[in-house]
Amino acid sequence: MVDVVDKQTRSRMMSGIKGANTKPELLLRRALHARGFRFRTHDPRLPGRPDIVLPKWRVVIEVRGCFWHRHERCPKASTPATNIDFWQTKFQSNVARDKANLDALLAAGWRVLVVWECAIGRLVPEHILDEVTDFVTDAPHNGSRHREIGFV
Repeated sequence: MVDVVDKQTRSRMMSGIKGANTKPELLLRRALHARGFRFRTHDPRLPGRPDIVLPKWRVVIEVRGCFWHRHERCPKASTPATNIDFWQTKFQSNVARDKANLDALLAAGWRVLVVWECAIGRLVPEHILDEVTDFVTDAPHNGSRHREIGFV
């Protein structure tokens, strides 16, 4: 399928996509704050500048977009029909960077929770917030160092 807009318009549209403070991230942060959690955001001292850092529990939370970070079997992780080589390279580098950051965080002793945007939707469901809370507060007791939450 041919792109419906010219190159300059597409470039402008793509440059407007945010990498931090996305809507799913803001929704989760607001919900965590309402439950009494205090955290830092985008700490540059940690690999990948994690979205949410809870130093008290030594936990980081990454809120990942299904499209950009290739959530397996998720309908939101579609591949554009044009410029396929570019997109495949872009997605592969995103996934490789995510893996390298995850490995570095785990090696440094952090526990890592990945929450996919499809799990958050327009409002953080209570059961998802319960899962996040359980991971943050109970993980030292059950030995879980890495977990992903998504609907797929």
